[in-house]
Amino acid sequence: MTLTPEEQKKARRKAMQLLEHMDRTEKGLYDRMRQAGFTIEAVEDAMSYVKSFGYINDSRYAVNYISYRMNAKSRQKIIQELVQKGIDRQTALEAWEEAAGLEEPDETAVLRSTVEKKYPPGSELDEKEMRRLHAYLARRGFQYGDISHVLEEMSIIQKTPDADWYSRG
Repeated sequence: MTLTPEEQKKARRKAMQLLEHMDRTEKGLYDRMRQAGFTIEAVEDAMSYVKSFGYINDSRYAVNYISYRMNAKSRQKIIQELVQKGIDRQTALEAWEEAAGLEEPDETAVLRSTVEKKYPPGSELDEKEMRRLHAYLARRGFQYGDISHVLEEMSIIQKTPDADWYSRG
């Protein structure tokens, strides 16, 4: 099936319209165009059209995405999110290096503020709470060693079970 000039024009217009509102990845724009009901040929033509003007650029998108989030999330979590958005891992890593060169991220500060949202410094947690906190932080991409170091630094400790509790049995 060949692409009609009318469909080509509609697809190009839709791609431009989608990019007006927000920057998108190639995959994101492609998927959105397909959802809008355009044929593969029309989508590919529209993608080439917007690329020719530099309106879509995964490297630029990744650098902007990282710059906006690097003080709120871990490096690992941001890279994972970019890969899920269709940006290849190498591009995401290069974008991280570029963004980090512009603004040095402090993952320890991000980790500390994430912990503070859950518990104030000096808290005593039972075993279950401590396990949950470690799991919560690990899911956000922080390394176990960093988590332990920050918790120790903030004097967040695990309660030791009372000796009386065991003797009541």
